[in-house]
Amino acid sequence: MLAYIIYNQKSFFTIIIRYDKFYFMKKNRLHFATIILFLFTIFSACNQNNHNQKDEDFFAMQQKFQDILDTAELNSQQRYSIINQMATNYLNVKDYQGLVLFLSDWVEQNKDDMYNSYWLLMTAYAYLSMRAEPVAEYYFDRILQQYQDLLVKGKSIHFMCLQNLIQISKTPTHRIKYFNELINRFPSDVNTTELYLRLAMEYEKDSQWNHALRAYTVFLEQPDATTIQIPGEPDAYKNARHLIDYNSSSKDWTFESLEALETAIKKAIRNYDWRSLDKYKAKVNFFSMSWKQDEMDANSQEEFSMRSFMRGNRIRFADSLDPSSTPSEAYLRTTGWSTYVPVWYLYFRKVNFPLDSDIHGNWEWAGIYMGEKL
Repeated sequence: MLAYIIYNQKSFFTIIIRYDKFYFMKKNRLHFATIILFLFTIFSACNQNNHNQKDEDFFAMQQKFQDILDTAELNSQQRYSIINQMATNYLNVKDYQGLVLFLSDWVEQNKDDMYNSYWLLMTAYAYLSMRAEPVAEYYFDRILQQYQDLLVKGKSIHFMCLQNLIQISKTPTHRIKYFNELINRFPSDVNTTELYLRLAMEYEKDSQWNHALRAYTVFLEQPDATTIQIPGEPDAYKNARHLIDYNSSSKDWTFESLEALETAIKKAIRNYDWRSLDKYKAKVNFFSMSWKQDEMDANSQEEFSMRSFMRGNRIRFADSLDPSSTPSEAYLRTTGWSTYVPVWYLYFRKVNFPLDSDIHGNWEWAGIYMGEKL
């Protein structure tokens, strides 16, 4: 029996059913969804048959390759070609689990295969495709630790492993190891300036402060250090410079609390004691600038004495800190400093310097914002 479905202009469906040489036509007001369901059932059956046939073809092909591997006398290059083709076949059908089982079993049973690092690299990528990053990390690291390096299309397998490891590894001690390997083994293939910065940041996360200082120092010595941009770390260069300069300073200008700093500043202004104000200013990266400037701008860090602005002027300060102050920074509005820009906001900041527990968490007068807040 054959069935044909025809759509006419009146939204009728005519079903023509053929029995041998006789034709019967019947018009039905069938709902469109019913017809679609009918067609879908037919096509699904066809697709299922096609899918089953493809599965059978795939497994038959893989079995033929496996038979060759098991029975033929092959040299290393011939064996590589067959295994690589079988692995590619798994990838083509996105059977990542099948690929993992095939390659991991091969490596386990053939420990002397010189291409095992490549097979494990494919295994690691398969786990990445399955979003199993911790397992992929294990295989990438295993290649580095246990297998010789190979070139794949001119690229080092160890280099590719390290590139992936710094992306997926979450542990600072592991990332430190990988960054060091990239810098020491592949300096011409990476931006070493960026890696020194990233390495220093990992040391800092791991509280290895001496190593962090050394890495930051090397980073700052690079000619392109100011150009390095790391997503999520817009102030990386500034923070590195501040940490190194802070470490080499006297660190004798901080106060144990914000209240103590505020009291001392107000007393010095009230008494027109410019010497004390000069003493209270931070000796590292103290800035004076407008609200639109960057504190690391060279023009914002010119040294000056408060004496020049206090003589002959009537300086006043707000009774309390500005409402925009936070637990880590505060602003004190003052007036009367000059004719052109009479309003200055004195900027106080909590010290973030874990290397020295005596001052870490103290407060410092870090700079001056000139003009009314924007």
